[in-house]
Amino acid sequence: MFGDLIAHLHRPEVAAAALEALPDPDLASRVEAAAEAAGLETPDYVAAMVRGFMDHADDDRWLQIVGIMGRSEEPGLAALEAILRQGLEPSTSPVVAANIRP
Repeated sequence: MFGDLIAHLHRPEVAAAALEALPDPDLASRVEAAAEAAGLETPDYVAAMVRGFMDHADDDRWLQIVGIMGRSEEPGLAALEAILRQGLEPSTSPVVAANIRP
């Protein structure tokens, strides 16, 4: 369940398992590199990205996530993947930047 996943992303083992389960290993590597560059542990960075999305995403972004979840056999993981991708895009990074602090 997506709610359970995001509630526990701050736990290293949950964040590690979620990143490992992503279908795109390059995305996990990019997230880890971004966390290091921000001076954060990966679980803290992932949790901050998701919190930033939840706090600041507009209706269009939420609608996109809901659509992605509806088309996936793993809706929570699909939503996490989409949020991480969006959070790593330079054009959307202000959406999550407020929550990413070392």
